[in-house]
Amino acid sequence: MAPERPGAGRRRDPYLDNAKYLAILLVAVGHVLPVVVEGSRATRALYMLVYAFHMPTFVLISGHLSRSYVGRPDQLRRLLTGVALPYLVFEVAYTLLIRWGAQPERPYSLLHPSYLMWFLIALFVWRTTAPFWSVVRWPVALSLAIAAAAAVTPDLDGVVGMQRVLQFLPFFVIGLRMRPEHFRLLRRRSVRAVAVLVLAGALPFTYWATASIYITWFYRTVSAQEMGVAWGPGLVRVGALFVCATILTAAFLALVPGRRVWFTTLGSGTSAAICCTGSSSGAGSTRGSSTDFRG
Repeated sequence: MAPERPGAGRRRDPYLDNAKYLAILLVAVGHVLPVVVEGSRATRALYMLVYAFHMPTFVLISGHLSRSYVGRPDQLRRLLTGVALPYLVFEVAYTLLIRWGAQPERPYSLLHPSYLMWFLIALFVWRTTAPFWSVVRWPVALSLAIAAAAAVTPDLDGVVGMQRVLQFLPFFVIGLRMRPEHFRLLRRRSVRAVAVLVLAGALPFTYWATASIYITWFYRTVSAQEMGVAWGPGLVRVGALFVCATILTAAFLALVPGRRVWFTTLGSGTSAAICCTGSSSGAGSTRGSSTDFRG
């Protein structure tokens, strides 16, 4: 489903198209890195850095492009045909493919999304709640409280990927509340200079931290308790992860070019919904997965 933009009749701003294209490149990097990640701490650090902010970036953009959603009948129809229907079709197709391949006994279930399908459910939930976030008094604070509660609620991801739906919710709400002038503020020369320093310092910091952090924290597929951390320290880690993701997302968006460049058209042809489903986070939902590494 192509996200709707307020003022669709205006001249298209290439900035978000550029952001979508560059973010999907990060998704591709995230898919490639696990192939070469074992045995290289530097590559593990780069993988962790990419996963720290590429999904928050996608979710924030999706929220910003959902600002005009008010639940009109035509919007609901597009949501059903552009998000719900593709989920049904591709989830069945994935199940058939998996049954034909590695898991012949895999049951048919629309409540347990396969691989990238979790994002279609998330987008459906987030967008249908968009009118609510426009009237609640403290939307970002409330979404953070919901995400925090989800992060310390075990077994929540067992139904339609709800753990990720709720933990990524604050980024959607932030994007929903952002206005074009906020993006223009990020693109000021002074902010761009700071963004360069932030991203330059993030990789060595991640290199240092990779020995003690499970990458599963970035997937947001399980609760803190399911990763062996009590709810109190778990909330501290989730809060720190949110702060880091927000800072890195802002730094990334600050460095996105605002003018038309050679890849702008490619970004314009890729909806935020389709881009975001490229995350492979569903593949690493358990603590012992091949990409869930420390040290």
